[in-house]
Amino acid sequence: MDFLHPVFCTIVPPHLLDRLARAENPAISAAARRTLVSDAARRTQRRLTTVLGAPSVGAGAEAGVPNRSVHDAEHGTKLPGTLVRGEGDDATQDATVNRAYGGLGATFELFRAAYGRDSIDGAGLPLIASVHYDENYGNAFWDGEQMVFGDGDGEIFLDFTLPVDVIGHELAHGFTQYTANLTYFGQPGALNESVSDVFGSLVKQYALGQTAEQADWLIGAGLLHENVQGVALRSMKAPGTAYDDDVLGRDPQPATMDDYVRTGRDNGGVHINSGIPNHAFYLLATALGGNAWERAGQIWYDVLTGGVLEVDASFTDFAKATVKAAADRYGQGDEHEAVVKAWSQVGVGTQ
Repeated sequence: MDFLHPVFCTIVPPHLLDRLARAENPAISAAARRTLVSDAARRTQRRLTTVLGAPSVGAGAEAGVPNRSVHDAEHGTKLPGTLVRGEGDDATQDATVNRAYGGLGATFELFRAAYGRDSIDGAGLPLIASVHYDENYGNAFWDGEQMVFGDGDGEIFLDFTLPVDVIGHELAHGFTQYTANLTYFGQPGALNESVSDVFGSLVKQYALGQTAEQADWLIGAGLLHENVQGVALRSMKAPGTAYDDDVLGRDPQPATMDDYVRTGRDNGGVHINSGIPNHAFYLLATALGGNAWERAGQIWYDVLTGGVLEVDASFTDFAKATVKAAADRYGQGDEHEAVVKAWSQVGVGTQ
């Protein structure tokens, strides 16, 4: 495998926190600024770790069995913090700890049951999480080695362990890191984000036993405070409609290439333009029907693990790879036709 370049990936994009940092309410603006400063420090640390090489993490104790540990950062920033629940331990009195533990398990189980993969790296990687990170921290992230969850600011964001798809999303960054290793900028960065939304949504659907038709296709539903005019961070079904709030602003995600956003912010719009491949996956999954993690998810999984993607893959590169993967696994039938149509509907060519 090529040298891995783990990146610092947050569920809440910097452009959204930038807006909150300018909010009139000092409780909101202060929390957002604190989160931005903390994220910037972590991002720098991640770059240094990439250069120096990430520390080794041992393999799981038993193949096909999760190896989870949840730590309490106790509102500090030193990671991982105090171990509060290890694999097989009883539930604690802390609901946040238990949700993190359950979300790690739900993600492990999707990859194991649906794709026969042993943890996100395929080799039993221990799944480590830290909760209660920093004070009023409004984000969750994968730092290349572990998961970290803030408690939110109580004004805009609630506890980041509440939506299981947020946990699945961040761990899926690790899955991408160990497979296609997509560069975190521009279109490959948007694909990186989209892959995390796809598998985060699949974790939620698998855990709830939902078909593609039953799923809400929202990322982060339940994360926003009740006073916020919005339902989630993103919508795969209808990108651009997740929120429209005086403080938070309006969801900027495009659903098709007609509205592709060219920007230097957010690593070239990785959290924004991810709406396009997100929508393509939604269209494919609902066209095929049934459980989205089966045929639609299998095609995406085959592409990520097939060794065909360059680290700087464009939307078109990815789309072509999914068309080939569909034909390789299912032939020239419904799946192949649905993949071609889905990408065509969002304006990405596959020829």
